[in-house]
Amino acid sequence: MSHSTAIPMVDLRAHFQPLREEILAGLGKILDQAGFILGEHGRALEQDVAQLCGVAHGVGCASGTDALLLALRALGIGPGDEVIVPTFTFIATAEAVLYVGAKPVFVDVDPQNYVLTVSLIEAAITDRTKAIIPVHLYGLPADMPAIMSLAQQHHLKVIEDCAQAIGASIHGRAVGSFGDIGCFSFFPSKNLGGAGDGGMVVTNDPELDKQLRGLRNHGSWQTYHHDVLGYNSRLDEMQALILRTEFPHLSTFNAGRQRAAAWYAEHLGGLDLQLPRVPEAYQHVYHQYTIQLEGRDVVKAALQAEHIASAIYYPIPGHRQKMFGDQPQGHCPVADKLAERVLSLPMFPELQEAQVARVAEVIRRTLKD
Repeated sequence: MSHSTAIPMVDLRAHFQPLREEILAGLGKILDQAGFILGEHGRALEQDVAQLCGVAHGVGCASGTDALLLALRALGIGPGDEVIVPTFTFIATAEAVLYVGAKPVFVDVDPQNYVLTVSLIEAAITDRTKAIIPVHLYGLPADMPAIMSLAQQHHLKVIEDCAQAIGASIHGRAVGSFGDIGCFSFFPSKNLGGAGDGGMVVTNDPELDKQLRGLRNHGSWQTYHHDVLGYNSRLDEMQALILRTEFPHLSTFNAGRQRAAAWYAEHLGGLDLQLPRVPEAYQHVYHQYTIQLEGRDVVKAALQAEHIASAIYYPIPGHRQKMFGDQPQGHCPVADKLAERVLSLPMFPELQEAQVARVAEVIRRTLKD
């Protein structure tokens, strides 16, 4: 099999090619005007993303991780507080909790949808719990109606980690609009990705919006007046321009991912593996297309031999990461099992059915051997 027919996890070259000239022209204008930080493109992108989410305010920042950090700070969460997070996700969610001096409390996830198990959240709540951070993993929303109702009952704040799920929704209501604050990442491989790091925080609360704007800019609401310890976490104009150029195409990108997911479901049907499951009225935007199967590593090696990329998101759950101490933090058997069974397949809007068929053919052949 020649390398020219290799199938990558993400094809960013194909992704940026049609927008290249428009992006370069825009970057040229920014260089001519020489305004690079907190400018018009950042402000326009903030409005675009807030509008997409159906909320009043968007605040650009330096990364998705910073979005979580700023959200926690704006909500006044700090030392002595506990924050409930899923164990089965990228480290940034729990890491942000440590940054503010609070304690991440790991909760197990649903074995079919990979998002926080609502019944387990309730069991993890103590008198120190201040917030829940549900993650819309792989592009599928967590059960926000149930999580919000639980949060209201226990007077907890909710920060939605929407890093992998821009454009996803439940009954037509966008992720990022359920909780107190929604956090987005514009890392290059995301559904809306820049040419570097970037993030955004969205909220309906004008007071939180004000807090977030000062916190991202050195704790300053008035030039050279620094009221609190803040951060240097701003989305620069060049990233904002690139993201704005892509933004009108986001629904097309997500539709391309959904089309590829439908092809996978068709071509992988009838095999001894679990396909992504999408609850009724949930809109999944397939940041990743993740299957579950026995003998995952054998299948991964077979794909690699055919120059087909695949990835394991995530091989070590949060409760087993050394950062949080040498002993496992809590008992999360589902996440432990998923770490041995999940495999993410190539997924990007430009994926062709012939490529999907080839991926499926290798998996089918390997499972039969």
